[in-house]
Amino acid sequence: MSVHKNFIAGEWIGSSYQVANINPSDTNDIVGEYAQASRGQVNQAVDAAYTASAGWARSGIQQRCECLDAIGTEILARKQELGTLLSREEGKTLVEGIGEATRAGQIFKFFAGEALRNVGELLPSVRPGLGVEISREAVGPIAIITPWNFPIAIPAWKIAPALAFGNTVVFKPAELTPGSAWALTDIIARSGIPEGVFNLVMGPGAEIGAPMLNDRRIRAVSFTGSTRTGRIVAGACSARNARYQLEMGGKNPLVVLNDCGLDNAVNCAVNGAFFSTGQRCTASSRLIVEESIHDAFVAALVQKMEGLVIGDALAEGTDIGPVADQTQLNKNLKYVQIGKEEGAELLTGGEVVEREKPGFYQKPALFIDTDNSMRINKEEIFGPVASVIKVSDLDEAMHNANDTQFGLSAGICTSSLRSAARFKQESQAGMVMVNAPTAGVDYHVPFGGTKGSSFGPREQGGYARDFYTTVKTAYTQT
Repeated sequence: MSVHKNFIAGEWIGSSYQVANINPSDTNDIVGEYAQASRGQVNQAVDAAYTASAGWARSGIQQRCECLDAIGTEILARKQELGTLLSREEGKTLVEGIGEATRAGQIFKFFAGEALRNVGELLPSVRPGLGVEISREAVGPIAIITPWNFPIAIPAWKIAPALAFGNTVVFKPAELTPGSAWALTDIIARSGIPEGVFNLVMGPGAEIGAPMLNDRRIRAVSFTGSTRTGRIVAGACSARNARYQLEMGGKNPLVVLNDCGLDNAVNCAVNGAFFSTGQRCTASSRLIVEESIHDAFVAALVQKMEGLVIGDALAEGTDIGPVADQTQLNKNLKYVQIGKEEGAELLTGGEVVEREKPGFYQKPALFIDTDNSMRINKEEIFGPVASVIKVSDLDEAMHNANDTQFGLSAGICTSSLRSAARFKQESQAGMVMVNAPTAGVDYHVPFGGTKGSSFGPREQGGYARDFYTTVKTAYTQT
């Protein structure tokens, strides 16, 4: 089996150590072997990005536009192939994998246009005879660190704006899903982007993350991952005055009021809590339900859950694929046990299920009789585990929804415009959904949260410009 190499300064470079990329739907299936970068190679990648930085920042916006458009065009043309690879290595269903690959292509297409729309201002000075020009410029070399749950979409929504606005990139993907990152890099490498502008280094964060974070040539870090690692990123960047952007997770509420459409509320809960095997930072892990509809909602939800097909991510008809790996499965099972010990009732699911091929399959779990003091309602599990919290009215629902250290996404199911308006106004989350799942966002609008979920300027859409550019004010005596 050929080894997939790192990409540094325009060349594919091997290493002395490789790891196997394992299919979570079939652990006997090896997706590929991927080279692990050394610290020395990370330094080479940073050096390449630093050397190429000035030239790319001064490159024409038409060149950047055409390169990003070419990347997006190829991704969309190969979305079936790329989606299949993604589902094979990460475990989300094929429909979800193809959808994510499509989203990545759309993101590059969007930022191809944004490269042409890097706006500024021309203002008169308060002093006669002076003109003031405000412009946006590239920040410089940027380290991009991404998670395994969206192995092509999240890299796309960080890499595309970085390149569009004239920055160079050192990209470290999650070690669990290198295949999608390598395939994306292969497309970028053939787009016409000059050598050194984009670099890929694969490997564990403990080994190759620190050199990137502590290198003064890296002027900014965009990170999506765990809260613990996010704090490390923040500390390292703050120590040397580098800018940083963090997306770290959520414990997202879905409020269900008694005037909801029951079928839609159940569909929102199932989609938000369990699709993508619950491995989304925007997942609806807390279902806050008004007591007068609680029993009917829970009964309908359980019926819907029992009909879900759990199986091979690539198989037709699969609703929920496997958990990403054994470590994540063990964590999920641990939290199921914690929920039981805390006094919650496990109404359905939570157990490992066997399939024809060996894999990390788990039946989605639903707890009832829970409250916000329980660990299963306070800590991010990142798996197909959801809890129901019974409340008396909207006031209590709002209190419970906001009673969390996180603030990424929140949803409400109601037919009342008054209740929806209040929820949108009072919800302490960066994204609010009304009669829609908490998971699922557009690429042309901002993404991000409040409190412990996010830090720094928003990602995606035109708001991405705030992180990937710096503002310069120039005065001219006329």
